[in-house]
Parts: sequence; structure tokens; C-alpha cells
Amino acid sequence: MSMPAWLFALFAAAFVLYTDDYVIAGILPELARDLAVSEGQAGQLVTVFSVTVAVAAPLAAVALARIPRRGLFVVSLLVFVAANLAAAATPSFAVLMLLRVAAALAAASTTPALFAFAAAHAPAEKVGRYIALVSLGVTGSIAAGVPLGTWIGGAFGWRATFAAMAVAGTLVLVFVLAALPRAERPGETLALREQLRTLRQLPISLGLLANCVLMTGSMMMLTYLAPYLASTTAAGVEERALAFGLSGIAGILGIWLGGIATDHWGADRALLCGIAVIVASMLALWGLWAARPVPLPLVLVAATVWGGMAFWNSPAIQARLHHLAGPVSGHALALNTSGTYLGVSVGAAVGGSVLSGIGPGGLPLFAAGFAVAALLLLALAAYASASPGRQGRIV
Repeated sequence: MSMPAWLFALFAAAFVLYTDDYVIAGILPELARDLAVSEGQAGQLVTVFSVTVAVAAPLAAVALARIPRRGLFVVSLLVFVAANLAAAATPSFAVLMLLRVAAALAAASTTPALFAFAAAHAPAEKVGRYIALVSLGVTGSIAAGVPLGTWIGGAFGWRATFAAMAVAGTLVLVFVLAALPRAERPGETLALREQLRTLRQLPISLGLLANCVLMTGSMMMLTYLAPYLASTTAAGVEERALAFGLSGIAGILGIWLGGIATDHWGADRALLCGIAVIVASMLALWGLWAARPVPLPLVLVAATVWGGMAFWNSPAIQARLHHLAGPVSGHALALNTSGTYLGVSVGAAVGGSVLSGIGPGGLPLFAAGFAVAALLLLALAAYASASPGRQGRIV
């Protein structure tokens, strides 16, 4: 059975929303110069977007639970388009900061709902693949959306980048209106107390914590991959760019294969495989650092395998939460989004401390430790699922 058109509309929405978060990084110098602020101040536009999404996503999931998803997507995309159009025209950095908050609120309202809608409307045997396709919009935004937005900014000015985001949002809005079914499956809406009781169940809360811990380890290594490569090999700028590019391509492939594995093996087994390979690749990267200097291809192989498996886990984690949370699946996935952003922030902070205190060689060891901790949390979650009075384990 082929994928429905509405699923590709959700993919396009994820691609545009995540591109809007990251694209400012590529136009910071021009933006800062034009608005008479430092590049450090301009960089806070990325921070405020990410923090807003992390805080607002779970709140929006509860507040907007009764709104039909089609209507939610349309209104959020309209706000997104308006915020980017205004950003393209504003002469004030303070106003631009407020507009980034508005765009982030639109993303926070929409992003978890994209995954929940895909999971809820997928055939039972294809939940992992449907989630994986939407997740490809996230990795695609990093691999293609951000470079394209940066090129537009370099060629036509940073305001053109925001204008391009508004145009892209409009195209996605038209796609959503044309592709999403008007008649939605009726969903069960629980009272707030019941929603919170479900989300507090150990299999769910431990799974959310495991995702945050896993992201902390992954982003620790990704954030400081360049200094690791510089200390382990004779890699220059071009070789480091190659390493990031290969990891990105592997991530795209890893998400899709992770979705297929989730459908065929179940979420628990897919996660066990993904995290085990991450630990093995981190130990390999540590061993290569200990034997430095080493040939670049050896490091590229280990880093590429790690990059693919880091993204492999995303469909399994989200499919697991979707099944366990039932009628509050959207809320669980919203909390998962918050945990992901929190893991990104903590990973960068902890990784910086490791780099300063121990050096690049400590990064893969600490990342492996976080991965093992995530695996233990997921094992506890599986045990809690199998215990009497808990929801059944997903296998």
C-alpha cells in the first residue's frame, strides 16, 4: 500500500517548521550587522525559539486537545507565515525577537501533533514507517533546508530568508488544505486529571526521560565533533564538513530503517539494537582517539554509523509512546519534543564541560555512558509495562 498524500503534507510541514528554527544560524553575521547587534545577541534568536517550543509544546497539547487537527494545522501555519513575513520587514531586533516567539508558538502547537496524527492514522503494521517519514522532515531541514535558506540569505539578504520561509509556509498550508481529510476519526478526550494520570505512568515517564538522556549523549558528541576530529586525525575544515555531511546522510537513512525495524521487530527491540550500536560506535571513537593520530576514514566510518543509529531510535521512541499513551498520545509526544530540546541544551552544556576538563577523548565515553543510562531506563520502563496493573509491554 502506497503512502497517502496527507502524510507527505505532514512531512513538508515538519521540514519547514524545523528549517525555520535552525536557518538563522546561517545568516547571523548579516542579520547582526544590519540590526546593529552582536552575533552573540543575534544567536539568542535561535535560543528563544528552541526554549519556547520546549516549554509551550506540552502546554499547547493540553490546551488544544479538543481542536480538530486540520483546523489546528491551518491556524498554526497562518500564524507562522504572518510571523515570518513581519520578520522580513521589521527594522527592530526587539520586535524580531517577539516574532520568533510567535513562530515558535506555532511550531510548538503543530510539531507534536504532526507525529500524533501520522501515528493515529497509520495502519497498525506501518506506524513506525509513518512516523519515520514525518521525522525525515526534521533531518531534511538540517541537510537541505538550512543550507538553502543560508544561500538565499547570502544571495538576496537575510530578510529574503524570512520571506522564503513565509512562502514555504504558504505552500505547505495549501498542501495541507488539499491533502488532509476533512473528516477525522473521532478520538477519546479524557478529563485533565485522567490525562495527567496516564502521562505519569512509569512506562511513559521513564521512556520520556530515556529520550532526554539519549539526546543529551548524542548532542554532546555532535556539538563537539569538530574538536574531536581535529585532535584525533589531521582533518581540516573540508574533512570536518565531509564528516558532518556523511552523518546527516546516515541520519536520513537511519530514520527510515528505524521505522521499518520498529514495525517488524517492535519498539523495544529496535531501541535495543539502536542504542547498542551507539554504545559500540562511541567505544570505537574513544579507542581511535586513544590511538591517535589515526587515518581519517576509520573515524568517518565510526562517526557515520553513530550518526545513522542516533536517528534510528526516533521512530521507535515515538511509536512506543503513542501506543502506551493511547488517547493522550499527542500530549506524550509533545513532552517528548520538550525532552528532545532539553537534551540538546544539556548535551551542549555537559559536552563543553567535558571538553574543557578532560579533553576530546572524554566525549565518546560520556556519550556512551548516557546511552547506557537510557537503555537502563527503557529496560525499567519495559519491566513496569509488564508488571500487573501496567499497560502491556510493546514487542
